[in-house]
Amino acid sequence: MRVAVVQMTSTEDLPGNLAAARQLVAEAAAAGAEWVALPENFAYLRREGAPFPCAQGLDGEIVGSLREMARRHHIWLLGGSFPEALCGDERVYNTSVMVSPEGKVEAAYRKIHLFDVDLSDRGEGRFQESASIAPGEEVVVARTPFGGVGLSICYDLRFPELYRALGAREIRFLAVPSAFARETGKDHWEVLLRARAIENQCFVLAPAQWGQHSPDRASHGRSVIIDPWGLVLAVAPDRPCAVLADCDLHHQDRVRAALPSLKHRRL
Repeated sequence: MRVAVVQMTSTEDLPGNLAAARQLVAEAAAAGAEWVALPENFAYLRREGAPFPCAQGLDGEIVGSLREMARRHHIWLLGGSFPEALCGDERVYNTSVMVSPEGKVEAAYRKIHLFDVDLSDRGEGRFQESASIAPGEEVVVARTPFGGVGLSICYDLRFPELYRALGAREIRFLAVPSAFARETGKDHWEVLLRARAIENQCFVLAPAQWGQHSPDRASHGRSVIIDPWGLVLAVAPDRPCAVLADCDLHHQDRVRAALPSLKHRRL
């Protein structure tokens, strides 16, 4: 099947971000993509510490736009993540949704691992997601005609136990929509993604934010699609775009049969 990852440079301009997402999703669909994945914070990427004026529920404008895009192009669509309003709490969830070609939300995942780090000595500043974002608690797999899709978001990538838990749920794909910092991205992004692909013998789709979002925030980019052997099938250049690859599920079956490491686990 043909898949696509979308790379964006989102800002605090919600209408502008949604318009950019619509254009790139349309381009990917026109090129034959059956499943298109958008990056983390695709609809709204705030400055660090700023509020979330567009926080909303699964019935809000952002998910409504995803549902409309999926129906229009008759594709599966991963809404990388958006700020989901949390009843009775000033914090939000960082939520990823998988939408079917009929426009139905088939799965919703709330980011479990929150990015509380200090990269000041590396020129990236401090990040404290837990101050405004509540952690999710549920491991989520989206069920699709092309197999299970394990959902995760950005910083989750550093926690292999999450992907082992996903792998135990009969998945073929891992989705890792992200807004990776430049300093960590240049050294850790691709190697961690390839490791998750190899150890779980899954295709990995990692749509990412790229470029300068505000004076104090920038992202690494290099959105990528990786096969179950850990080979890079497609990688985005340094600009907003959509890149595509064909995922051969029979190849995945051959990899798993020849090197059945998932069946050899002892712990």
